[in-house]
Amino acid sequence: MNDKQKVLGTPRLSEQDVKEYILERFSEVKEGKIKNLVTFQAMNKYMIMAHNQSELKILGNIVASYKKISLLEIMSEYEKHLHSALEKPPTIKSHSNVIMHIFGYFSKNFSQPEKEQFFKLLNKFKNEEITIGKILSEINPIVYRFNNTYLASQTYFLLYSDPQPGNLFHMLSQK
Repeated sequence: MNDKQKVLGTPRLSEQDVKEYILERFSEVKEGKIKNLVTFQAMNKYMIMAHNQSELKILGNIVASYKKISLLEIMSEYEKHLHSALEKPPTIKSHSNVIMHIFGYFSKNFSQPEKEQFFKLLNKFKNEEITIGKILSEINPIVYRFNNTYLASQTYFLLYSDPQPGNLFHMLSQK
């Protein structure tokens, strides 16, 4: 574990571990049906977005072309672009973009003080005072609080969240 992997004493998976996990899951999908690829794409949307937003769009278009080209061609093209997407490591900026997309799912339900708390946390992340794992562990309870199964299924939370539960939105559970 290097210094980039350990901030404030919190270990995290290496980007190589993340990449290997995603590619292993894809290898299970590529021998299957189109619906398996659609599910894979949905579950990995934010993970791929953190790595390469333009490749995410290409991957979405590949999946959407299933009626126009053979499944074999789709899987081959998808795999090529998935590798390309995962070659680019996520940055603070790309992670922040993903966090803002996730925030969009909840922002209407937050009070002004809760929104302010969220943006304070995001700024701490942008200023490298906390890790991506920490901010996601703070958001993770909200995913379940609002019963958002789409976000709960995202590998982004699985692979980047710290294992400790967050407490940023503890006030929500007090209501």
